[in-house]
Amino acid sequence: MDVASYSLLFMCFLQSVRGILDPNDFLALQSIRKSLHDVPGSNFFASWDFTADPCNFAGVYCANDKVVALNLGDPRAGSPGLTGKLDQSISKLSALADLTVVPGRIYGPLPNSLSQLKNLRFLGVSRNFISGEIPAGLGQLRNIKTIDLSYNQLTGTIPASIGTLPQLTNLILCHNRLSGSVPSFASAYSLTRLELKHNTLSGSLAPYSLPPSLHHLSLSWNKLTGPMDRLLTRLNRLNYLDLSLNQFTGPIPAQIFSFPLTNLQLERNQFSGPVHPVNEVTIQTVDLSYNRLSGEVSPMLASVQNLYLNNNWFTGQVPGSFVERLLAAGIQILYLQHNFLTGIAISPTADIPVSSTLCLQYNCMVPPVQTACPFNAGRRKIRPPQQCNRR
Repeated sequence: MDVASYSLLFMCFLQSVRGILDPNDFLALQSIRKSLHDVPGSNFFASWDFTADPCNFAGVYCANDKVVALNLGDPRAGSPGLTGKLDQSISKLSALADLTVVPGRIYGPLPNSLSQLKNLRFLGVSRNFISGEIPAGLGQLRNIKTIDLSYNQLTGTIPASIGTLPQLTNLILCHNRLSGSVPSFASAYSLTRLELKHNTLSGSLAPYSLPPSLHHLSLSWNKLTGPMDRLLTRLNRLNYLDLSLNQFTGPIPAQIFSFPLTNLQLERNQFSGPVHPVNEVTIQTVDLSYNRLSGEVSPMLASVQNLYLNNNWFTGQVPGSFVERLLAAGIQILYLQHNFLTGIAISPTADIPVSSTLCLQYNCMVPPVQTACPFNAGRRKIRPPQQCNRR
């Protein structure tokens, strides 16, 4: 009789006498322990003595003699975490609902066997060195609510099956090396948070590819293209939107400025056309810099606390409402540099509050006030007249 068979028989005997942990779960925890180790400075596995009840181990939580939650690693801030690989035997924990791995040095691929954890509701394996592709089998976890695989070294595409998970609320895959297109999440009716920033995703998003249930959408630092206006107008529950550092094109829909957003980041794309919010904008931070936006600056934007309109094609006079808000310390940052603006009604002796920052340089006017601008604004104060004449 081999060691594994003996251990299983022994655990069955103990369970019949004491009602302790299920034998399959016991053996699974043994395999997990063999594949993982404490990084120097971590003592997480000190309590994992298999002569005692595993339900008393650090990070192991049981119910009805089954492991229902497994939190691998010391969750306290600054803990160095674990190293090794995640063992396929995790799938033997058939009642597991919560699997969390603290930041550390765990490497290798995610076990394909995770797809067998039909009760799993939370999967969090972030800030490690997980590599390989996201197992397509995760799309079989019909009860899962959160998948967080951020800050790893994952490659390949996002499986289309993940976009069909009916209970999925949070999908966090940022800071990896994922490529290909963003799959459709049109049928993920519970999805509220989608974080895909800092990957190499490409292609365009169809108008109905994201659900209106979204509250938080972050797609920055990718290679995504195409218009977004028809898609964005449907996402009227958003309170955070970051599409920066992509190659999106087309207009910015006016409706977006009426969404319950606290932060709107659309900088460094190829958005074009005028910006005409319908009502006074109450979003705290709006960054539309480094695009191809044109027309006059809307007075509806004067209520924004931190406004970045620099490096666009805006023309005309800056509305007086901006000056009023700036001098009243209602605006903290107003960046208008590198446009084609022709004037602003502010006195050269105006006393701009210390808490406020204004940059006007490199427009079609002499800046009436001398203010400190960011370093990347350059040294030239005025745009060459030949450029202004073309506008």
